[in-house]
Amino acid sequence: MTKQEANQQRSLDAFMARKAEFDAVLGELQQASADHFGADPDAVLWGEAAWLADATAKLKDIADQHFRRGGYAP
Repeated sequence: MTKQEANQQRSLDAFMARKAEFDAVLGELQQASADHFGADPDAVLWGEAAWLADATAKLKDIADQHFRRGGYAP
């Protein structure tokens, strides 16, 4: 294996490890979302809505980076 091929393999291994971590976090978030993030419908206050708005903005920023939208557009 050449040095370039070894470097490529290490890069792929690192990428796949990060992807597995990313997928695990997404899975946790999907589960939490299905449970409405543990919010009690009879007790939801503005703090929960503000937290969800902030979390959504962060996820949108990640999506915009990947899809090159908004401020990330070429």
